[in-house]
Amino acid sequence: MTDKMLKFVNIDQQNPNKRKVNKRIDDFKEIYDEFIHDKAKEQSSRCSQCGVPFCQIHCPLHNNIPDWLKLSAEGRLQEASELAHSTNNMPEICGRICPQDRLCEGNCVIEKSGHGTVTIGSIEKYITDTAWEKNWIKPIKVIKEEDQSVGIIGAGPAGLACAEQLRKVGYKITIYDRYDRPGGLLIYGIPNFKLEKFVVERRTNLLKESGIEFQQNVDVGKNFTLEELQKNHDAILIATGVYKPREINLPGHNLKNIFPAMDFLTASNRKGLGDKVEDFDNGTLNAGGKNIIVIGGGDTAMDCVRTAVRQNAKSVKCIYRRDKENMPGSAREVHNAEEEGVEFIWLSSPKKFIGKEEVASVLIEKMKLDKEDSSGRKKPVSIPNSDFEIKADLVIKALGFDPEDLPKLFNNSNLAVSSWGTIKINLKSMETNIPGIFAAGDIVRGASLVVWAIRDGRDAAIEIQKYLELKKFKKVKAA
Repeated sequence: MTDKMLKFVNIDQQNPNKRKVNKRIDDFKEIYDEFIHDKAKEQSSRCSQCGVPFCQIHCPLHNNIPDWLKLSAEGRLQEASELAHSTNNMPEICGRICPQDRLCEGNCVIEKSGHGTVTIGSIEKYITDTAWEKNWIKPIKVIKEEDQSVGIIGAGPAGLACAEQLRKVGYKITIYDRYDRPGGLLIYGIPNFKLEKFVVERRTNLLKESGIEFQQNVDVGKNFTLEELQKNHDAILIATGVYKPREINLPGHNLKNIFPAMDFLTASNRKGLGDKVEDFDNGTLNAGGKNIIVIGGGDTAMDCVRTAVRQNAKSVKCIYRRDKENMPGSAREVHNAEEEGVEFIWLSSPKKFIGKEEVASVLIEKMKLDKEDSSGRKKPVSIPNSDFEIKADLVIKALGFDPEDLPKLFNNSNLAVSSWGTIKINLKSMETNIPGIFAAGDIVRGASLVVWAIRDGRDAAIEIQKYLELKKFKKVKAA
């Protein structure tokens, strides 16, 4: 074993410096500084090079983490970048937004032994940002152009990952997306302080330079049907994600100034991109000077509360029905929010929205955790006579996302859906009940992590390639 590794005993864990709170809440720039070269090498050298790398096992993409940590410790960054890209289409994005504390870093062996995890996410970000800076990342050079094409519906992480993988093989790829920019949730859902938009744009621009065609502002089911797409392509992938907000049907839910999380985040992100956003400019979706209540405990809720802080809200409170230990969001994001002045009201749930035309306050009831439910988490139950009221000028619902009525959305009643409303696929082939139409990402598994969407997109590319090769073989045989 090289003496460049196994230094976790002598070198303490260190993350990149975070910008000071009073500075970072004044803008939407990323909060973490970059590792400097020597510090990245040093932190990479802490890896224990386990015989069974649990960090890799618990990564949905099974990234070769110990290998690229070793290469980084040896200063071989170009090789580390190539290795990172061999399993991940967007390592610089995953390095920024993956909940590493729940995945790779949370399962690091030296973390379990009390030495503090290897800072995998920050090093992954450093490796890939260096690769971009050094111009090591190049457009795809197709060795042999195939005469078959694939249409991909959705320019989010699943669609982009599948497109890249299939383009490498030589297939003609067209991506159709309802929004005016590619990236999906990466562009309009995730705030800049976690993922600055140039990071997404340089990746999608690379795909364009690789010969992938993007058609924006296209609504499949309205502009044209699935059947029409099938006539233009040899295979179709549906990777639209899930964006329909879950509702909370409480008294007063129809009052003004109660909005889904994506409405709030999209307005903020569009404003940051330089768009004219009427509902932001007129104050409707602007938290400035207001008492903000965010309902929910996931990463989307954390994005909302931290965005509201940066918009100079008067106060920001997060209401969650379980306690801090049982919330679904990243513990790191909760800590960042607490540092930035967000008040968390644990074990509480909204009971009623109060106001005449606009919401003025929220009636809250206290909760306690009871026996575990089917998910293995303790079930929250209300405490009688525990109600209290909190003033609110703007309420943001961050309760998760459900699929839309997909047969209606795509104007195709034959498209089979699951009991959850997601697209039903053959789990081995990833093909829907309609031959030649595949599906991947959140539209199949429900709202999940970006890293899982990338994994699904890569898996779909493998199955689509098999389908196209068989289709081509049958055509040649018939001739």
